[in-house]
Amino acid sequence: MDYAKTMAELRKLGTAQNIKVYSRHGAGEDTFGVSCANLGKLAKRLKTNHDLAVALWGSGNTDAMVLATMVADPAAMTGDVADRWVKDLDYYMVTDYFAGLIAKTAFAQTQIAKWMKSKKEFVRQAGYSAFASCLNHDVDISDAACLHILEVIEEEIHESANRARHAMSMAICAIGIFRPTLAKHAIATAKRVGKVDVDHGETNCKTPDAASYIEKALNHPRGKKKVAKKPKK
Repeated sequence: MDYAKTMAELRKLGTAQNIKVYSRHGAGEDTFGVSCANLGKLAKRLKTNHDLAVALWGSGNTDAMVLATMVADPAAMTGDVADRWVKDLDYYMVTDYFAGLIAKTAFAQTQIAKWMKSKKEFVRQAGYSAFASCLNHDVDISDAACLHILEVIEEEIHESANRARHAMSMAICAIGIFRPTLAKHAIATAKRVGKVDVDHGETNCKTPDAASYIEKALNHPRGKKKVAKKPKK
């Protein structure tokens, strides 16, 4: 399926109701309102197609950009391309999907370290979201690096931009959940940070209390299995 046919399929899959929902979440006007489930199904049909991904991202359409992250080839991505794409981010959902793609690349940690320092809302969100995704997929990040990031978050979270604050809070959660040996450190950091205020727009979404979120996850049967994992030095 080429670019034109893919865009036509996206337009057909979109609904007016989803456009309203995504608008409340902060999506711009250029969206067809395709559900995440249908985007996933379409991505499976398309399989990996990096050239198509580049074209879809360049469209600026929200649905197409999310689909681009699903069909892009992480091995074909470069740091320069990632830096160009990150400048296009202006919606948290696209940012999270983009971060998931970057976490699969060989250069992920270089970009993450750079984006975490950005003052721009969605660039910083991308950095922290990609970091959390790396931990989720067991990328080799040392415990020492995680502890340093906890210190940075504690110092900078409340002065960071809106969606960056949410991503930073979820990064605390990721450290506590996916590095159980650091759970006590993550929980202590979360408690010192306190409540993280995030404007989620006209939605019922909330940023969870990180300390409670970690404890609940680790007390879940699947979470308990992670405690046996060896720490990374």
